[in-house]
Amino acid sequence: MNKKTLEELALCLDELNLSTISRQYAKLADEARAEALSHEQFLFNLMRQECDTRRNKRIERYLKESHLPLEKTMDCFNLKRIPLKAAQQVKTLIEGEFVARNENLLIFGTPGGGKTHLACGIGHELVRREKRVYFSTCALLLQDLLLAKKELKLKRILKTLARYDVLIIDDIGYVQQDQKEMEVLFTLLAERYERGSVIITSNLPFSKWNNIFKDPMMTAAAVDRIIHHSVILELNIPSYRIDEAKMQKLNQK
Repeated sequence: MNKKTLEELALCLDELNLSTISRQYAKLADEARAEALSHEQFLFNLMRQECDTRRNKRIERYLKESHLPLEKTMDCFNLKRIPLKAAQQVKTLIEGEFVARNENLLIFGTPGGGKTHLACGIGHELVRREKRVYFSTCALLLQDLLLAKKELKLKRILKTLARYDVLIIDDIGYVQQDQKEMEVLFTLLAERYERGSVIITSNLPFSKWNNIFKDPMMTAAAVDRIIHHSVILELNIPSYRIDEAKMQKLNQK
């Protein structure tokens, strides 16, 4: 192509925001000529590069906004520690079909059993599949919701959270909350019911959720919304932290 045509091509690519194609087309064109590729194959190679780059940038953006702990991935979670049934469920869950169905995931178990790590690991896998995920401890999330309610911005924050495909609420029931905090939590769960997935971790079984929501009617209504369309994982296993401490002592001997 002559210089004028190349300049016009650059302008077109810039106008269409095809930055990867703008950087790569000359190199790929040389490769296409050398390999005698068809025009269609050359075009496909160009578009694939553009799509791959955009997808990777989108995943990076989703990961940054998720607030997921970067170290808590499935790559460093030992599935052999958890019951076989739960491990099989996890392998299905990371495919993300439950998110497409707006189903919830509930992870119960004793402290130190890996509930948070597993929830985050699944979250990382979902981000890789281009799902928008938001992670927060229950305590911090309630602080944000209460502040928003006080400033008459609760509707706005609920709308923001609704943009996420998955909301991970870690350690429900771990810290005792007051009635006002439980009311905003119930409002959030009611807003997401059948509209978006929630992943919840808790060391309290449903039979003790009266301790969380204080009011029997609110407890029943919250549990009803959560367990409808849900998958439940039981991780009643020894504490990973205790096991790790024991191993360290043995290694020091």
